[in-house]
Order: sequence, then C-alpha cells, then structure tokens
Amino acid sequence: MIALGAPRLFDGNALSRNRVVVIDGERIAGIDTGTAGIVPEPMPPDAILAPGFIDLQVNGGGGLLLNNGIGAEAMRAIAAAHARVGTTTILPTLISGSRADIAAALSAAAQPMPGVAGLHIEGPFIAPARHGIHPLAAIRPLEDADLALLSVPQKFPLMVTVAPDAVPVDRVTALARAGAVVFAGHTDATYEQARAGLGAGIAGFTHLYNAMSPLASRAPGAVGAALAEGDTYAGIIVDGHHAHPAAVRVAFAAKGPDRLFLVSDAMATAASDANQFVLYGKTIRLRDGRLTDDAGTLAGAHLTMAEAVRNAVHLAGIPLAAALRMATATPAACMGMHDRGRLAAGCRADLVALDADLCVVAVWQGGVRLEN
Repeated sequence: MIALGAPRLFDGNALSRNRVVVIDGERIAGIDTGTAGIVPEPMPPDAILAPGFIDLQVNGGGGLLLNNGIGAEAMRAIAAAHARVGTTTILPTLISGSRADIAAALSAAAQPMPGVAGLHIEGPFIAPARHGIHPLAAIRPLEDADLALLSVPQKFPLMVTVAPDAVPVDRVTALARAGAVVFAGHTDATYEQARAGLGAGIAGFTHLYNAMSPLASRAPGAVGAALAEGDTYAGIIVDGHHAHPAAVRVAFAAKGPDRLFLVSDAMATAASDANQFVLYGKTIRLRDGRLTDDAGTLAGAHLTMAEAVRNAVHLAGIPLAAALRMATATPAACMGMHDRGRLAAGCRADLVALDADLCVVAVWQGGVRLEN
C-alpha cells in the first residue's frame, strides 16, 4: 500500500487541496485529508494529482503507427509511449482499414494490455467528399460482412466512426444495438442527415469541426448538429492547428465539459523524436507542429493529451478543472469505463502528477510508477 500527497487534487470532477490518495495494488483504496496518520510520498508544492488521461483517438505514438503494423505488439508499444507522458488509457485507432485489417485490430484489442482499453475503427465507412488524409481508394460502403464483423459482441469498448450520409440509418442502429459506440465523422451530412443519424444511434462526433460539413446560417451541417444537440458527445483536437481557439470556446460553451472531450488524434511522431512516417504510401512530415502530406493536407496531430490540456487552458481559456475533466472523466463516461477517469475508492490507480505549468512530472499506471 502506498500513499501520495496532493497539494492539489483533481478527482475527475473538481479541484481540492491537501488530499492523500491511498493506493492498494492496482486500485485506489480511498482519498484522505491527511488525518488518518498515513505518511504520504511528497509532491512539489504546486503539484496537481489527477486521474491518468484517457484518449479515445490514438493512431500512433512512440514512432509507430497502428495502420503500419496491426497487432498487439504495436498497440502495446503505442500505449506505453503515451503512458509515459500521462495518458494511461487509449483506444488505438485504425484509419480506414480493409475488412481483414479491422478483423486483425479487433483480435489484437481483445488481448489484455496495459493502457489499451479497447479499439476505435475510424472509417472506411465515410464520405468521399470529407476523406481528409484517408485515401479515397480505401473508402467503401458498410456491407453485410462488415456489419457482421463489427456486431460480434466484444469484451472491450469499441468506437466506430461512420458518416451518417454514407451509412443507412438501419445499419447505424444495428451497430449501436450490438454494443458499439457510434460516432459521426468524415461526413458531408446535412443537418437533417446528421439528426437522423443521431436518432438511429449515433452518440457523438469525431474530431469536431474537422472533416465535416460546417455550420452556416441556413445549412447547419454536421457541426451545427453537434453544437445544437447538447446531449451528444464530441471529441476535439486542441493543438492550435485543427481548430481555432475561438472555435474551441464556442464548442465548450455549447456542450460543456461533460460532453466535449479532448482527443489527440496522435500519429507516430507523438511522444517520440520522429519527424515523419508513411501512411498508405504517403510520407507525412512534421513541420512547425503540423503533420501534413506533400499537398498540405493535415494528417492527424503531433499531440499528447497533456499538451491538449495545456492548450485548452492557455490557448482556449478553458478553466483548469473543466480541461482536466475533458481529458479524464468525460471520455471515460462516453465509453462506459466506470473505473477510470476518476480518483475514488475502487477506481484503477491510474494517476498523473502535473506541475504548476501543467507539465507531467510523474505517472502511475495500475498503481505502479512509470519511468519517464
């Protein structure tokens, strides 16, 4: 049993001062005010102890891209790279893979691995008009065999991003009823099509604003549906490149920290010294913090969740407690991860310690302190 002293504690909901987190094995035994006679490990005077970050859209990291080596080994390595910088739970994300790729990713995600909670299938059932970095040749309809594959009951959280203008509503409903958390993304849907998708079982929106029909006064599009429907979730990339800080503030004002959550959309360069990688035969290069192909198309993000939290606070002006919730409790709630994203008795002992500048100084995963 160990105890960690927290000058400031974020428990998944609010900030408090001078708390002690007691850890027993892989779980939190309780939160104490320091009156139980337990001598905790000290933290820097301004340190914040928070739940480990949860990232529902991780294409890669540590120099690796899931698409380039689909399997448990790659997932494990990507998760480990992100864990060292504060993200203790990820959904490895497959970018418009073939049916065989999807099957391989599902099989790999079923193997217990530290930090890997499930899987995110992003495409290929998306709109060609909003394909972004997803290759047009990979985009295809959601066929019976795909539906059967994705409808197999899984023991892990599964997110599937589809375009509601490309996938019929009955198939959206079938996916949702099978247990998948269905999100709308890479979509050119009208507001009405997006609303129909929500009614069929779509629960939220993938990387809000990016690769989706924008909000206009007489054509609200997918963005309008995301902002107007307050009970839907939305992930957002806050790296200073994918969404203007003012747009981030608009989304926050519309949805709040219980429905808007941070994602990294991390590629291979995240949490590594790599400055380029290959996706579907295209070389993606890192320049001035942006990942683009030779045509200048954004290709995911060079971002970690700790950086996203800092950007949410310092670039977008989101209150600290709200930004932390958007990286912990909210993504956990979205995927039904009831023992993560909070610091409370019975929860997993996944924690991150941040300094006054919101930089990561220590990480615990399953009660074990990780080496930086």
